Amino acid sequence: MFLGHTLGRLKHSNHLSLPSNWRKLISGGVYLTQGFDQNILILTEATFNEIYLRITSLNIADPLVRLLSRMFLGKASFLEIDERGIISLPNSLMEYANLSSDFVIVGQGDYLEIWSPDQWHQQQSQINDAQANAQRFSAFTIATR
Repeated sequence: MFLGHTLGRLKHSNHLSLPSNWRKLISGGVYLTQGFDQNILILTEATFNEIYLRITSLNIADPLVRLLSRMFLGKASFLEIDERGIISLPNSLMEYANLSSDFVIVGQGDYLEIWSPDQWHQQQSQINDAQANAQRFSAFTIATR
């Protein structure tokens, strides 16, 4: 499971080195695609395929379904991870996420998110707002059993 977050710096302008603790959870390569929050999603093959099956089971006559498909699948690519745990980020995704040299990788259980430090700082502000969170998440049923 991908948990926690870490800061990093791109090598050779677009080469991202995955931390070794997360590298162990990935075999072969990864799928990258545009995230929902001006970030990049890194997905294992199993996670990507699960989302793909859910998207392709939706009604393509619905304009929102087509938009979701174009966003998620039209921006996706499969990348091999080299022996050092390095992947090359596509320029189009780097531009979308406002990445230059520094980045933040955030574990989300079944997948990872790549953020620009500025965008992540904005997210942190929302995450750390306890009063707003109590209201935001009150409608969710979050139970341990």
